[in-house]
Amino acid sequence: MVKAVRVHELGGPEVLKWEDVELGEPKDGEIRVKNKAVGLNFIDVYFRKGVYKTPTLPYTPGREAAGVVTAVGPGLTGRQVGDLVAYAGDPMGSYAEEQILPANKVVPVPPSIDPIIAASVILKGMTAQFLLRRCFKVEPGHTILVHAAAGGVGSLLSQWANALGATVIGTVSTKEKAVQAKDDGCHHVIIYKEEDFVACVNKITSGNGVDVVYDAVGKDTFQGSLACLKPCGYMVNFGQSSGTPDPLPLSALSAKSLFLTRPSLMQYTATRDELLATAGEVFANVESGILRVRVNHTYRLSEVAQAHADLEGRKTTGSVVLIP
Repeated sequence: MVKAVRVHELGGPEVLKWEDVELGEPKDGEIRVKNKAVGLNFIDVYFRKGVYKTPTLPYTPGREAAGVVTAVGPGLTGRQVGDLVAYAGDPMGSYAEEQILPANKVVPVPPSIDPIIAASVILKGMTAQFLLRRCFKVEPGHTILVHAAAGGVGSLLSQWANALGATVIGTVSTKEKAVQAKDDGCHHVIIYKEEDFVACVNKITSGNGVDVVYDAVGKDTFQGSLACLKPCGYMVNFGQSSGTPDPLPLSALSAKSLFLTRPSLMQYTATRDELLATAGEVFANVESGILRVRVNHTYRLSEVAQAHADLEGRKTTGSVVLIP
């Protein structure tokens, strides 16, 4: 038996229960991993509330972790007991002391990277990678808008885009978060609770607009984000922390010939080669110092309900890590 967080009904943070669960031995193609650190992501909240549907109830949440291999399935090569590995995405179930994972879903963690850093950056970092390098390829001379620039993904987007030579405009909710966003490479920071971000972007860009908006806020920022784009600009909506955006008629994009996408990491790391390349670029940027991973909050895994409440209450910045 191992301890894990279980959700028996959808709802608030209080539905996250710390329980004993049975964990078998790894089968063909599988490994058993003792988690050293577990990443907390807003997608975990979406599943807990039912915004995204889980296959079954009860379930164990979590889609990001780093740990040590404790057993390998029969005949498996390429992984061995003692390896430090990380994973992001499917299968769900990282809110546990130990878990069984498909070997082809984990990536090796370089020895120079601490498991806590790996667990906090693997999902968010790979998200930043496909957003900046593949959804819209950010290059020198581009001007970009990053909402929630002090959040886990926003912090990494800001740092990485700055390193790529882009002008980075970030929105945040407080003066404290503005300081962090500036430190993370935002050239301009807008405190959206005090200022109209559309008017600010218009002023900063001299009325030209931005090349791309990276928006994980959703309902509260969606229409404004579209207004910030220059003609032929890219609207990349990759989350909805404020709620799902209202439906948009396709014709609304035609005035400026805008592009709109709602991407997911899973499609951008569908093959083993894509997964290894994406994770490899993230870890390389951590090792080189391009990405400074801000693990600003740690909680015991058993205290995950408080962690969820703080994340939803916008009381966190950077990455949040759960320690089994």
